[in-house]
Amino acid sequence: MRIGELAARTGTTRDTIRFYEKVGLVEGSRLSNGYRDFAPETVEWLAYVRTAQTLGFTLAEIARHGEELREAPDSAAALSALFEQKIRIVDARMAELAALRAELADRVGTGCPLRTA
Repeated sequence: MRIGELAARTGTTRDTIRFYEKVGLVEGSRLSNGYRDFAPETVEWLAYVRTAQTLGFTLAEIARHGEELREAPDSAAALSALFEQKIRIVDARMAELAALRAELADRVGTGCPLRTA
């Protein structure tokens, strides 16, 4: 399918699809007239990409793990492992943010909030 149809079917823009192609997230072939042609499975893959992004995965993480997931004998188990790994990252970031919040709260009302601790 051509890029316009793919964009319409996935709710993404042509520019987004071109960017994804540039960074290696999707692959299209070129027709003799120069138009991009994408396999029908690209629709499902782009839905996965968008869902993964809403779950906090970066495009680099999606690209890195995409092939692993497609080749995994049990993609549900592979996805669960990725989710567990992402939860650990989120938990660590939340702890960092809690420490930052505490530091900021300690500096409120100290006269010079930028003094060294």
